[in-house]
Amino acid sequence: MSDDTIRLVTVGRILRRRRRLLAVLVVVGALVGYGVSVLFPPRYTASASVLLPGPWEERELVTQVEVATSSSVVDRAGEALGWDGVSDSELRERVSAEAADGNIIKISGTAESPERAQRLTDEVAQQFVTFAARIASGSTDPDEATGPEALREQVKRTNQRITDLANAADPGQSVESVQARTELEKLRSTLQEAMQKLEEADPANNRAGLVVMGPATRPAGEAPPTRPQLVGGGALLFFVLAVVGHLTAARVNRRLRSEPEIAAALRSPLLGTVDVPGDRRAHRPRARGARARLRRLLGTDVRWDLPAPRSSGDEAGRRIRYRRVCARLRERLPAARRLLVVVPDDDEVARRAAEHLAAEAEGEPLLRVVEVSASRPMVPDRDTESGVLVVLGAGSRTGEELAGIAEACADGGHKVVGVVVAGAVRARTARSADRPAQNATAAAPVHENATGGAA
Repeated sequence: MSDDTIRLVTVGRILRRRRRLLAVLVVVGALVGYGVSVLFPPRYTASASVLLPGPWEERELVTQVEVATSSSVVDRAGEALGWDGVSDSELRERVSAEAADGNIIKISGTAESPERAQRLTDEVAQQFVTFAARIASGSTDPDEATGPEALREQVKRTNQRITDLANAADPGQSVESVQARTELEKLRSTLQEAMQKLEEADPANNRAGLVVMGPATRPAGEAPPTRPQLVGGGALLFFVLAVVGHLTAARVNRRLRSEPEIAAALRSPLLGTVDVPGDRRAHRPRARGARARLRRLLGTDVRWDLPAPRSSGDEAGRRIRYRRVCARLRERLPAARRLLVVVPDDDEVARRAAEHLAAEAEGEPLLRVVEVSASRPMVPDRDTESGVLVVLGAGSRTGEELAGIAEACADGGHKVVGVVVAGAVRARTARSADRPAQNATAAAPVHENATGGAA
């Protein structure tokens, strides 16, 4: 099986076994997205297009885009709008520009209402055109008259000055007349320069003759992200994080799954594997309290990463496995009359397997079941027992927890004589699944907790 197939199977298992938790997290994510949409009011975006006549290179278009969003343009637009409570820096964040096909600069403005967005966009586009014209004329001062009309006015004043001087000049060869004619030549040169600038400022020959292609269209809907998008994005984000969190937890899971690894961690031989009839509820711990009820409600009290219980054979086949384990115990300890069976207190599969095993042993040897905490194990001191038999559910414990159980047995003066690994299976009929439990009750195995009290 490929890695991709394994990942798909794992994700499918998460969706099936954690569907209630995922549903709750999706609802929580949707509520978080709704809360974010309430904190951030809706925004509207309007756009206007500015045409750049003539041929333009790509780098020149990029420069014009930067000019359109510069502080020189946006700040002047803010002064013209005169909005209270909106700073220049905030206004610059609301304005954007991009170069489109056909030498077009698309300017966009965002505001809290469609009307203000339209006004902002139109004003920025107009200020951009004006500022670009000033740059082309060699000046960025808005108070300096350098436009075509100002140049024409300069030509008129120069012509009038030439006429006045010509009328007042002496036609002779005196010093005054020579100076007057020299002054006239200077004025003619000034007139020619002014006329040349006037021709260069003609829109037909000036590349800076930008044209606003109509007013901005008033936006009909909110700018993204809208409230439905935030709600859906929050739900999707929480769902993805939950799935990724489960996959990460499974990736770093250090629970031992194979029987040789479990036996090596306990430093004891493996006596066999047994089957416990039941379903996923067999893995459910017997904890009580509000926290346990909440985990049971969300379905997190049962491990999701365990494979589905495989189909079991008949009752006779399952009992043969228990009998073989008991036979191996008698072979290893032929003189033993009493053994201590240690199971974790939150491992329901191991507890049921220990009860079945005690029933099949029929007192030879007598098995006393003791439940211990996997996090802080405490095994009763040795009395008349000949050793300890550890029963564990498959893939339920880490190496550190098993080492702790082995140390607790050694502290109590016990020697671990064997390990039995139990796995949950699906029984064919309810009767076959209940019969071993009835036999276990009939055999009356001793069942205690770690403090020595009978359970």
